[in-house]
Amino acid sequence: MTNPLIRQPALFQDRVEAIHDTALRVLEELGVRVLNTEARKVLADAGADVSEDTMMVRFDRELVSRALHTAPQMFEVHGGSDGCSIKVGGNNLVFGPVGGPAFVSDLDRGKRTGTLEELRILIKLAQSFDVIHLLSQSVEPQDVDLNVRHLQTTLSQLTLSDKVPFVYSRGSGQVHDCFEMIRIARDLSHEEFRARAWCHTVINTNSPRQLDVPMCQGIMDFARAGQMVIVTPFTLSGAMAPVTIPGALTLQHAEALAGITLDQVVRPGAPVVYGSFTSNVDMRSGSPAFGTPEFVKGAFGAGELARHIGLPWRGSAATASNAPDEQAVYETLMSAWGGVLGGINIMKHAAGWLEGGLTASKEKFILDVEMLQILAEVLHPLDASDAELGFDAIAATEPGGHFFAAQHTMERYRSAFYSPLLSDWRNFGEWSNDGAKTAVKRANEIWKSTLAVFEAPALCPGTEEALFEFVERRSTEGGSLPLDE
Repeated sequence: MTNPLIRQPALFQDRVEAIHDTALRVLEELGVRVLNTEARKVLADAGADVSEDTMMVRFDRELVSRALHTAPQMFEVHGGSDGCSIKVGGNNLVFGPVGGPAFVSDLDRGKRTGTLEELRILIKLAQSFDVIHLLSQSVEPQDVDLNVRHLQTTLSQLTLSDKVPFVYSRGSGQVHDCFEMIRIARDLSHEEFRARAWCHTVINTNSPRQLDVPMCQGIMDFARAGQMVIVTPFTLSGAMAPVTIPGALTLQHAEALAGITLDQVVRPGAPVVYGSFTSNVDMRSGSPAFGTPEFVKGAFGAGELARHIGLPWRGSAATASNAPDEQAVYETLMSAWGGVLGGINIMKHAAGWLEGGLTASKEKFILDVEMLQILAEVLHPLDASDAELGFDAIAATEPGGHFFAAQHTMERYRSAFYSPLLSDWRNFGEWSNDGAKTAVKRANEIWKSTLAVFEAPALCPGTEEALFEFVERRSTEGGSLPLDE
């Protein structure tokens, strides 16, 4: 999709420049603690000031500037079919589902620990709606051992969907296994895989001002392979970041620039995205809050900062609600509008996020898909050609009449308006006679009916067998454990 809307600012341009300058001061004068030994060496070789005793890395402005100069402003990530590739940057807009929760929930069984089967269900839902453009690990399958979990999650993505897959950065062994599986699924040589982007990962800094071992390793592994890295500081204002939104944006910007610089030092021109996840906490409880005015203004500011450095921008749609209720809807919608009006390129967690990201909800997934489809229709430009202006229809309709039977209407009524997935527009009597089902109940029925007719995209002959053979072999060999923090 493309987003034609005017970008909303939170800051005057001189304040955007001031935040960028202050972030560079943070990197120059204070630095970032980098826990990964190899990453410190790579940065030192590139000219950064590295202290092995404290593991602090200070970045001079010229080093950061060189990294921003080589980072691409726009690029493509390729899916398993022509219609599933995504363009990142410019006015392009991509939606991805919830990623990373430990729990899953639905009306039938309530909240429970995530499993591989539940992950497969959420992948099927993501595949079923074309408003979802790329995948996430939508729930953590805790019934699968850590040393082989990456094999099973990647196998599920590649056999149930042809959309751009997600790979966790949990150590080189796991990452390289996943790269090899994607190469098998897409029938690529090693050179073809490295020449184009085929998957993505998300790197979260340990705010404030720290990059841990697996996150640094992930940046380097993905950059060397030419795959998309989304560097996303998780800066909660008042907790891991200054209590002011401009202060939180300053810290976010510094941390993002540090990760982007490491990415570009490893491989200039590698696809990298400026990520943001700035919100505030509830100062009474310390719990994260989402969809707040601060979240929206933080999104506007993040969009300005991303454009200031000329990089694609990733944000999120989120809620702190514990149920797929009214709070979940308005917080998610406010978060989403903050991103859309701020000029977001990749919106993560756009469907199914609940409980501050701890739970993936199937009903919430459907509620969110309805909202995303409406957003997509809003972004589609109006056709204001002469025929659409309807002069002849107005002329043919008597004053006080109606346009139901007008030729202009009859030619267009089937496709004139958005047809809802979830909304019930019937009158109260009809709705009551049909069981008075709320939106959440209807969403429960829709995710079930969607799964009932699901068909996985076809793979090339022999591909599925090759993937299963790879997973079986690597599992027999012991798989690969995640890197320690």
